[in-house]
Amino acid sequence: MLFGNADNVLKRLCLQLILWLVAGTYFVLCWRKSGQTLAAQTWKIKLVNAQNETLGTKQAILRYALASASLLALGLGFLWALVDKDQLFLHDRLLKTRLIQLR
Repeated sequence: MLFGNADNVLKRLCLQLILWLVAGTYFVLCWRKSGQTLAAQTWKIKLVNAQNETLGTKQAILRYALASASLLALGLGFLWALVDKDQLFLHDRLLKTRLIQLR
């Protein structure tokens, strides 16, 4: 609606950037507030930092950016969990965050 028809390459890139930012805002706000997105609440998992606390703003933004980069790299950062001794994703290993199971 803001950019008109998305047939133009620049308009399409702007739309994708807006969608990426909106999704990022959702994830960052959820990770900061409770450590859980709606899906994580259903699966009873929580994202925490090394001190078992919810993430700060900077750490949450970095996690979203690194996870996005991992997807662009054919998911290699997610496949990292297959060889990691603690089964952490690469972005979690780098940022010292982890997913924990809630009871």
